[in-house]
Formats: sequence, structure tokens, C-alpha cells
Amino acid sequence: MDFHGIDLNLLAAFDALVNERNVTRAAAHVGVSQPAMSAALSRLRTLFNDQLFLRSAHGLLLTPKARDLAEPVSQALKQIEQALLPKPHFEPAKASITFTLGLSEYPAFVLLPIIVKAMEKHGKGLSLAVHGIGSRDSAVDLLDAGTIDLAVGAPPTVAEKRILTRTIMYDEFITIVRRDHPEVTDGMNMQTFLKLTHLLVSPEGDRYGMVDQALGHLGKRRTLGLTLPHMFAAPSVVAQTDLVATVMKRIARQSRDWRKLAVFTPPVAMPTISYDLMWHKRNDMHPAQQWLREQIALLASAL
Repeated sequence: MDFHGIDLNLLAAFDALVNERNVTRAAAHVGVSQPAMSAALSRLRTLFNDQLFLRSAHGLLLTPKARDLAEPVSQALKQIEQALLPKPHFEPAKASITFTLGLSEYPAFVLLPIIVKAMEKHGKGLSLAVHGIGSRDSAVDLLDAGTIDLAVGAPPTVAEKRILTRTIMYDEFITIVRRDHPEVTDGMNMQTFLKLTHLLVSPEGDRYGMVDQALGHLGKRRTLGLTLPHMFAAPSVVAQTDLVATVMKRIARQSRDWRKLAVFTPPVAMPTISYDLMWHKRNDMHPAQQWLREQIALLASAL
């Protein structure tokens, strides 16, 4: 095929003929005269060395060649349009839209309240629908299905090219007990840590967490007294019992029982935890979702 001299108007004419199945309607669709559309059809037939469209009592019929070309040409025109046309500017104050978010427990507790407050500030027509994320990989499934626009949680276990990510916040572990704990009078060393009975936060219900993994590397074990599925309940339980817990700092600091707690650096090395903003590649250029991602990243950076 000779592409010399071809222009996009020919492909636009072909796409219009496919959709309208009528030369006159196709001409009106792209804003040209009927003779101009007929001339475009003639050029298309020469270009592809095929009749492409055959007249019938029910309109134009596509030849096998035209059927093969229809979808690729349509997709190519859409991609060119997206690349060349100016992107619409999203105006939250004028918008009426519901964003769907997937949140694991930590960002739902720490980040969601300030996201809601920001939405109230930016526009009356903005609303949120939140889906819980049970495991770090369930966010990928929800994004693939189009159930959510974006997610905030721990990074997926396997990086997927179609899932775009941006780390937006970090947190560190602290060890907490109630302030008047009778067994903790001289700080939190390893001996005291192992002597106490521990609370473990495990959404999956496991009785082996990151603390146990770190202790295992040292050949040590702790005693578990309670396993909880929800981390935000831990500070309140610790404040009213003799249990000790190792939790993320913001969870404890935002608890109503914060002032009742004694806080220590864990006597075993614990990693810093990161939380990612995740979205599907198909939504990357959507103006409203670009705006939302920037708002969430900005809010998270201020924590």
C-alpha cells in the first residue's frame, strides 16, 4: 500500500461510512458535501485496492476487507484525537460526579476523613463511594473490573504494567502499653517486651505477624493474648488492659486513648510501611481522576 499523500480525512470518511452505511449521512456526519464523500470513497477504494462498500436496498454493505479495517481504524482515530485535542479542564465546583475509592483499613482510618472534608470544600456535586480492600492484591482486581477509580493501600505483591502506582505516605511502628502498666517501669527492652502478653492486628486472622517474623530471625517468640482484625481498635484495648501492641504510629496518635498510652520504640527492628495510590492505566489521562489523584497525594503529604 502506498501511504504517500494519505490524510486523516480519508480515515475519518471511512469511519463515518462504516457507522452510517449511507454516503449522504456519512457526509453530514463529517461536515462535507455528498460529492466530496463520494470522492473520498473512490480514493479509499484505490488506496485499499478493494470496493470496501457495496450498495444494497438496506444501505452500504461492508466487504470482508472493510470489516477487517473498521475496528482498527476507529481505534486509531480515537487515539489520534486523544493525543491532539486539548484536554478538557476539570472544574470541581461545577462538576457532578461520584468517585469510587478502594481503601484498606489504614487509609480509611487516617486519610478518608480529610478526603471527605476536601471534597466538601471543592464542590457540592462531588461525592465518594468507598470499597474496602481486604488484601493488597484485591485492589488490582477491583481496578481491572472498573469497580473503583483508584485505590490507596499497600503496594501489590506483583507489579502489573496496567496498574500505575505512586507512593503517597509512610508510617512507622511503635510499641504501646497503658501508662500505668505495672510491668513497664524502666522502658521497653527486649526482656520486658517478651515478658508481656501481646495484641496482634491481623486482618486475615493469622497468629503470626511482622513482629513475629522479626523475632523469629533472632530465635525469639512472643506470647499472644488477643488477635484483632481491625487495627484502629488496638489502642483502646491496650489502654484498658495489660496487653502490649506494636502498631503504626498514626493509628495510635489518632486514637481517643492516645493520652492514656505509653509509647516506645520497638526493641526489634521493624520496617517503615509505605502506602500507594493505585489506578488503572486506562484512567491515567481522565481529567477528573487526575485532579482527584493530585488532591489525595497532596492531602497525604500533609499528614
